[in-house]
Amino acid sequence: MSKGSDSIRLLLSDVDGTLVTQEKVLTERSIEAVHKLHEAGILFAITSGRPPRGMAMLVEPLDLETPIAAFNGGLVVAPDMSVLAEREIPGDLVAPVIQLLESSGLDVWVYRGAEWLIRNLDAAHVAREAFTVQFQPTVVETFDGVSAGVAKIVGVSDDLDAVASASASAHDTFGDHVSAARSQPYYVDVTHPEANKGGVVKFLSARYEIPEAQIATIGDMPNDVLMFARSGLSIAMGQSGREVHRAARRVTASNDDDGFAYAVDRFILPTIERREV
Repeated sequence: MSKGSDSIRLLLSDVDGTLVTQEKVLTERSIEAVHKLHEAGILFAITSGRPPRGMAMLVEPLDLETPIAAFNGGLVVAPDMSVLAEREIPGDLVAPVIQLLESSGLDVWVYRGAEWLIRNLDAAHVAREAFTVQFQPTVVETFDGVSAGVAKIVGVSDDLDAVASASASAHDTFGDHVSAARSQPYYVDVTHPEANKGGVVKFLSARYEIPEAQIATIGDMPNDVLMFARSGLSIAMGQSGREVHRAARRVTASNDDDGFAYAVDRFILPTIERREV
């Protein structure tokens, strides 16, 4: 059976730009679509660059029972927020990564344990991120001494070319010692090298003994491409850029047009018929 032709047994979804609207709203159609998956016996899981606390609000409306992969897979938790797996950035690389991002003109955020550390409360996108994850950051004067237990470092700027350049520079400078990818046009996420969404597919495949060819993935940003490559069916959101569209097997509507729900109805649920034949 060729890749992508297997019936789907698990759907892994990105959150921002995919499962929720641009205004971070989880629509009734998206909730209904996930419940349809449950009823059909298809597992549903989420992954995001968000911290675990920033996805806790999705557990109840979606009746989540599968692991939640935060920080692009850097920290995997159960729905009750207990830790299942953790991958931290090597301590000796934390300061050099911060230096590289700052030298590129980006503001820096550091996620350590349950903490979100920043240096400037008024910097770009801080207020928006606090609204999204529903908790406030901790302001520190310096990141000096912050090395152990860091799950993710984020470079932030509205200079999108600078963000793209910093992402490439991090990859070139640190090679396979970190993973660097854009989770939004204005964010570059730096994590442990195995903390990427492709690794999340691998983790879920092993945990549930489901072949990767029977896993579907859906997302909208370049950091979703790695999970596309490991899954049997990959779906790009309509508002995604050309790079993401080209990496996916299917393209759905935008997140503001309930593209997630459309994808479930159009691409995922019909595979049940193949399973029952």
